[in-house]
Amino acid sequence: MRTEQEFIKQTKELIDSLKSICSQHGLGNDGNEYKIIVQLFLYKFINDKFFYEIKQIDKKLADSANCEETLNSYSEDDYELLLMELPPASAKLKRNHFLSYLHNQQNKPDFHTLFDTTLIDIGAYNSSVFSITTDDKSKVVMFDELSQFITNPSSRDHFCKSMVNQLVNFSFEHMFSQKYDFFATIFEYLIKDYNTNGGGKYAEYYTPHSVAKIMANILVDKKVSDVKCYDPSAGSGTLLMNLAHKIGEDKCSIYSQDISQKSSGMLRLNLTLNNLVHSIPHIIQGNTLTKPHHREKDESLMKFDFIVSNPPFKLDFSNFRDELESKPNAERFFAGIPKIPNKEKEKMPIYLLFIQHIMFSLEERKGKAAVVVPTGFIAAQTGIEKKIRDRLVEKKMLKGVVSMPSNIFATTGTNVSVLFIDKENTEGNVVLMDASKLGTKIKEGKNQKTVLSSEEEDLIIEIFSKKESKEGLSVVVSYEQIKEKKNSFSAGQYFDIKVKYIDLSPDEFDNKINGYKNNLQRLFKESKDLENELSTNLNKLGLK
Repeated sequence: MRTEQEFIKQTKELIDSLKSICSQHGLGNDGNEYKIIVQLFLYKFINDKFFYEIKQIDKKLADSANCEETLNSYSEDDYELLLMELPPASAKLKRNHFLSYLHNQQNKPDFHTLFDTTLIDIGAYNSSVFSITTDDKSKVVMFDELSQFITNPSSRDHFCKSMVNQLVNFSFEHMFSQKYDFFATIFEYLIKDYNTNGGGKYAEYYTPHSVAKIMANILVDKKVSDVKCYDPSAGSGTLLMNLAHKIGEDKCSIYSQDISQKSSGMLRLNLTLNNLVHSIPHIIQGNTLTKPHHREKDESLMKFDFIVSNPPFKLDFSNFRDELESKPNAERFFAGIPKIPNKEKEKMPIYLLFIQHIMFSLEERKGKAAVVVPTGFIAAQTGIEKKIRDRLVEKKMLKGVVSMPSNIFATTGTNVSVLFIDKENTEGNVVLMDASKLGTKIKEGKNQKTVLSSEEEDLIIEIFSKKESKEGLSVVVSYEQIKEKKNSFSAGQYFDIKVKYIDLSPDEFDNKINGYKNNLQRLFKESKDLENELSTNLNKLGLK
C-alpha cells in the first residue's frame, strides 16, 4: 500500500501531466487552463469518492473483485435505491457518468461531445448541493464544456482522450480516510499557478498556511459546536479550511462571498476535498460590499460566530464608491468610506471597508474575528483607521494584535498584522505581539519570503493564548493603558525601555573617564595632523 508521501508525489505528477496536456494543446498559461485543471480534478475526485461511499454501503460491492462490473449488473431500481443511501453531501453519479465508461467510449466519433455532455449532466444532476450561487441568485454549475477551450475543433477529441487516459489509471479511493493535512498539500500544489496576484483588478493573494494556522488556533480557544463561520473575501478558502478543521467539520457551517469567479470555483473544490460539501450552497460569487448576500428571514444581514479574512488592502473601487454612501450603509460603515484620490485610484484602502463590514457582521454577544491588515493600520493617528480602532476599544471588543515578519506573503512587500476581535473580551487583558523578528528568509522565485517554523508558530499561539508578556515579543495591556497611548495597537509602544546600569567604584569611574579623555585627545590630534597634511597638498597644487 502506498504511503501518504508517495501518494502526494504521484498526485502532483498527475497534476503536472494534466498541465502538460493543456500546454501541448496551446493552453499553457491560458486564462482557461485553470478551469480545465480544477474541474477535471474535481470530476476525478467525486468519481472516486462515489465508489468509496457505495462500498461502505454495500458489502457485495466492497468484496467484489470488479466493483464497476458488479454495479453495472444491478437493476435500475436497485441502483436508485443504492443512490438514495448515499450521504447527503456525496455526489450522485449515473452509470454513464463513470470515468471508466468514458474511457471505454473514447474511440467513438466526436468523443469530445460525449465528454462535455457527461460533465455537464453530472453538474445538473448534483446542482442542489454542488452549485455556487451568485449575488443575483443565479447558479454556477460544476462544469464547463471543457473541450470548447480548444480553439482547433480537430484537436478536441485527442485532448479529451488524453485527459481521460491520465485520470483512469489513478485513484484517490484509499486516501479518503485522510483529512486536511493531506489534501491541503494537494490543493496548494494544484492551484499554485492560478491563485496569484496576476489576475487583474481583483487579484487573489494566497494566505500562507502559517498565518492561517495562527489565526484559527488563537481564534478558537475552546470547544464549540453548531457555529457559523464566515469570510467576506474568501478567495480559495485557506482561512476557512483552517478554521473549520480547528472547530470540526461537522460542528460548523461555512459561509463565504468573493467577487472572483475563479476563487469561488477553487473554494468549491477545497470544500469538497475537506469534508465540507454541506457548505457549498453558502458560497456566493459577488460583491460583498455592495451586495452582501447572507441575510436572515427579515432581510437583515446575518451575524456570524467566527469571521476570518485576508481582504484586499488597496483596490480601485471608485466605480461603486458613491453607492456605499447610501443611508442603509451608514451603520455598517460607521467610520466612513475612503475618498477617491485624484491620482493612483488603485491604492484606495478597500480593506477599511471590509473591517467595518466584519465588525457589523459579528454575532452580538460573543462574535470573534481575525483579520489580516497592513501593519500601518495599528498605529495610524488619524482617519478611518483611527476611528475603527477607537470603536474597538470603546466597545471593548479587542482581543489583540500579532505583527508578522516582513515578507510573510511572497507576493507583496507590505508588512502585515493580524487583528483579533472578540466581543467577550470586555475585561481587557489585550495581547499585543511583535513577531516581526521571527522566521527565516528564503528565496521563492524572484521574491524573498519569510517562513515561520512550526515551533515559532506554536510559540506565537501559546504566548497569545496564555496572555503572557514576554520581553521584546509580547505585552498584555488593559483598555485604559491603550487609551493612554491614543488607542495605538503597536506592541513596541508598550515595551519597557531597559537602561543597563553598572556599579563602578570611584577609581573605576575615574579610570573610565580618563580613558575617554585620552581617546578624545588622540582623535583631536589625528584630525589636526590630517588638516595640516591636506593644507600642504593643496599648497603644492597652487589651490590655496
